[in-house]
Amino acid sequence: MCRGIEVSVPRQAIAWFAAGGPWLPARWEGVHLVPGEQRNRDRWRRYWDKASVSYDRQMQFCDRVLLGDSRPWVCAQATGHSLEVAIGTGLNLPFYPAGVELTGIDFSPAMLGIAQTRARQLGRTIDLQEADAQALPFPDASFDTVVCTFALCAIPDERRAVGEMIRVLRPGGLLLLADHIAGATWPVRGLQRILELATVPLQGEHMLRRPLRQVQAEGLQIERRERFKAGMVERLAARKAATG
Repeated sequence: MCRGIEVSVPRQAIAWFAAGGPWLPARWEGVHLVPGEQRNRDRWRRYWDKASVSYDRQMQFCDRVLLGDSRPWVCAQATGHSLEVAIGTGLNLPFYPAGVELTGIDFSPAMLGIAQTRARQLGRTIDLQEADAQALPFPDASFDTVVCTFALCAIPDERRAVGEMIRVLRPGGLLLLADHIAGATWPVRGLQRILELATVPLQGEHMLRRPLRQVQAEGLQIERRERFKAGMVERLAARKAATG
């Protein structure tokens, strides 16, 4: 998700290098929240509920200058019963094949409300739930496809989130990811690191992550991978090993 913020660096620079949003847990079963953590969680929910009003407009710029055709590239490969993690306002919905049975989760109820309206306008039935990417509320091996676009950059524990996506993916299923990542050259990475001084404390957004490494560490087979925009955007399709 690409969620703009107000900081002292140029707004266009933020939009260019940032393509995600905070993903703080909405389901905390078995997790003890100290008062500060509870306040922080509530603050982020209020912030993104408010930001949902302008989210689509901000995304038009991000898609045009940075993300390219990543949404259709990812979603066109989905099949069967599919889960989209961090579905936001449902901007990916027009790009899923008609036969896909879709479930979507997000942290922000307001975002989910917009996604539901978009689904109705498209004539698509979708199961939308408020849930935590780090503790998905689904049994093991529930989905044929799992999709996550431009959100791992801001999930507090992105490794745990990737592990959860793989857990709920059926054997032989496909994991589809797109995100902004550490650039291919040191000047780009240097600028990203400077931007992180604002985006991490204000938005929980990291510029230098690389989900590919976690996917490979989990043993998935990379079937397709593309990296572009000075190496700052990467999208991939990875297959979970079939059993038997």
